[in-house]
Amino acid sequence: MSSTSATHTAKSPTATLLISCPDQRGLVAKIANFIYSNGGNIIHADQHTDFTAGLFLTRIEWQLDGFNLPRELIGPAFNAIAQPLQANWQLRFSDDLPRIAIWVSRQDHCLYDLLWRQKAGELAAEIPLIISNHPTLQPIADQFGIDYHCLPITPETKVEQEAKQLALLQQYRIDLVVLAKYMQVLSADFVAQFPKVINIHHSFLPAFAGANPYQRAYERGVKIIGATAHYVTQDLDEGPIIEQDVVRVSHRDQVEDLIRKGKDLERIVLARAVRLHLQNRALVYGNRTVVFA
Repeated sequence: MSSTSATHTAKSPTATLLISCPDQRGLVAKIANFIYSNGGNIIHADQHTDFTAGLFLTRIEWQLDGFNLPRELIGPAFNAIAQPLQANWQLRFSDDLPRIAIWVSRQDHCLYDLLWRQKAGELAAEIPLIISNHPTLQPIADQFGIDYHCLPITPETKVEQEAKQLALLQQYRIDLVVLAKYMQVLSADFVAQFPKVINIHHSFLPAFAGANPYQRAYERGVKIIGATAHYVTQDLDEGPIIEQDVVRVSHRDQVEDLIRKGKDLERIVLARAVRLHLQNRALVYGNRTVVFA
């Protein structure tokens, strides 16, 4: 067992339910009673009601030690409760480590940050695959002992190369793709086939979506720049936002200063977003998220 895996499996394993359903009375009691009646010990519970949408959203986590239901029966048993509630739900286990593929182009700052955090045990995941449209960062993959596949993209080869990318995700049994400064737009067809993708965008969305946000921010004379991590959808830079942060800039800062400060933010914001996803704290509904801290 690797040191990273040992770090995450030493604790008592837990199960987490993420649930969204039409708001109605008695929801908290019904969900909590499912866990209590099967001998479960709840260790975290959080909830939110979106009154505009009429939705109830909750995250509930409990210890598996002493729980009466075997793992393979928890989902079917809860589904019997969820169906009458018209609930959408996800069940996750803390000791099931997701497998991440990191996609990059030429910039290495977010890649290095994620790899070091995973190696230090901060991210409960395995990273068996790096995909790029350039060979530039191959030495980093070699340094960390991770398979690296270079698939150059042109408008003429995009469909063919995305088919190869999807095949690699299946081959490596990937659960989540992280775009760590991957400077390509994923096609709608790709996103439809593999929707679990997190992107880091170098602006405080919805401001300065698209290309060259630092140059545009400089030209606009902004006093704050930001970074945004979001789930990828078919609409460019408009997916549900997971995490954001900002830093102040001044009239003395040039574009290169904005880029330097922005890179620091990008590392932090992307790492936070990936960690929140891995901890099953981000619940998507519509084009929004509830993030249970």
